[in-house]
Amino acid sequence: MPSMKNVHNTHILSRQIRELHEAMIDIVTLMNRPQQDEQMVREAGIALDRALFPLLVGIERRGPIGIVELADGTGRDYTTVSRQVTKLESLDLVERRQSATDKRVNEVVVTIKGKAMTDKIDAAREKLARSIFKSWDQQDVNELVRLMRKFADAVNDGPENSGAP
Repeated sequence: MPSMKNVHNTHILSRQIRELHEAMIDIVTLMNRPQQDEQMVREAGIALDRALFPLLVGIERRGPIGIVELADGTGRDYTTVSRQVTKLESLDLVERRQSATDKRVNEVVVTIKGKAMTDKIDAAREKLARSIFKSWDQQDVNELVRLMRKFADAVNDGPENSGAP
């Protein structure tokens, strides 16, 4: 006969998973709003099309990165991302090169000019984050950072990389 304790824990876990999922939806919705990118670009004092902004940051953070992997990571079509990377190239923010490990793959890397731009974006992000966390205790911020990293790693290591609730 199963214990009531297991049933109770399952109920609590289900509720927590739902709450976590709702919080993630709130965060993703906020991050996907065009106004968020526009605010970041404005705060950074740079001139960059809103559609190119997440690609430049993704290339700087994850590069060198293949176009297919970049498209998958941004939830965009390969051909769209390829055209947008071409725009970033024309602005001298990124460059394409052949992969050192697989000659069939073209990778994208950030240029010096692109890195200077993402540094400005990082400074703007830090300023905005400081205003968000201004009333938080340092211990709470540390715990959030630790748990977010732990969660991201668990999702990335999960079944078929789709373990998000």
